[in-house]
Amino acid sequence: MTGKTGNIILFGMIAGAIFGVLGGLFIGDFFLSIEFIGTVFLNALKMIVIPLIIASMIVGVTSLGDIRKLGKTTGKTLFYYLVTTGFSVLIGIILVNIIQPGKGIENFGGFIPDIVAESKSKSMIDVIIGLIPPNIFDAAAQGKVLPLIVFSLLFGGVLTTIGEKGKPVILFFEGINQAIMKLVNLILYIAPIGVMSLIGGIVASNRESIEELVSGLALYSITVILGLLIHAIIILPLILKLLTKHKPIPFFLNMGQALATAFTTASSSATLPITMECIEEKNKVDTRAASFVLPLGATINMDGTALYEAVAAIFIAQIYGIDLGVTQQIIIFLTATLASIGAAGIPHAGTVTMVFVLAAVGLPLEGIGLIWAIDWFLDRCRTTVNVWGDSVGAAIISNTKEFKDK
Repeated sequence: MTGKTGNIILFGMIAGAIFGVLGGLFIGDFFLSIEFIGTVFLNALKMIVIPLIIASMIVGVTSLGDIRKLGKTTGKTLFYYLVTTGFSVLIGIILVNIIQPGKGIENFGGFIPDIVAESKSKSMIDVIIGLIPPNIFDAAAQGKVLPLIVFSLLFGGVLTTIGEKGKPVILFFEGINQAIMKLVNLILYIAPIGVMSLIGGIVASNRESIEELVSGLALYSITVILGLLIHAIIILPLILKLLTKHKPIPFFLNMGQALATAFTTASSSATLPITMECIEEKNKVDTRAASFVLPLGATINMDGTALYEAVAAIFIAQIYGIDLGVTQQIIIFLTATLASIGAAGIPHAGTVTMVFVLAAVGLPLEGIGLIWAIDWFLDRCRTTVNVWGDSVGAAIISNTKEFKDK
């Protein structure tokens, strides 16, 4: 999909969300009659969830090369990515529970899916046991996303260690991943009308509470942005100050061009050349570290995206009147953190991997349509934080023993 086509679809989705709200308010009967189009769109997304998880995760891990030969630098880089992503998700979960942007929008819910009801009685030990299913195919059939993510990460890691025998298998999954990406692109072509039908049907069925939804969406956006700001201006600068000699404010200002490009393009990959130039030329970070850390970060480090997914999932649960317990929120934490590894290779990554997070705790995928109207803006905000996190990571890794001794 070209950038021009992607922009057309993005504007189409925004327009679809607007027309859906207006149509649901003024010609509700018509939108109730075409609500099935939104159901088809959702079913198409659900159809690709399992193969998408497995293929994208395996390809993401195998793209790192033999995990035994990548050395301490890779280990430290991945550890940094996982820790900072975990911090961002935790911030998001805390804020959305405190602010509760979806509370009070009562008419959208009133039901609790079976998978949520069943998981309420689970302990943390049950969650850990559930990460390793006795039958991976049964887990896939039941839509258990988290064990599939863990299996795919382990399987991908092992594939990198068996040499020539592993290459055909890696090529096989790369082919599957490319085919699934093509399917994602095809599904996105119907996204504008799918979003319009979904939102139109929801609004038509719940006209009395539309004002509550709009106010809740504004509060949801504030929650996401506040979480991103806390992570970007407190957590990451603090890590930078503690682990390097760089001063956070000058370092941030020197990355201004890259961060502005990230906000404009909503793409870590498209911003990568400018990020590397800023980090090397203006912040004087070791070129060897930048050349390794930044491309890897653009692929698997998604602090902002993971935070957004956690907030959005709990916000959707609040809208539908679903009270998530500690166990479900731990699952959201783990899923959002781990799913970010496979996010970057997916067009509209945050939207598609949102399906992973919602499916992990059985939340209704229809809720995705409710947040699409504002997603274009939040996408740019979270991408900017993603690039900022990559930049801090490059500075930290360049300050490690491996690069200082070379």
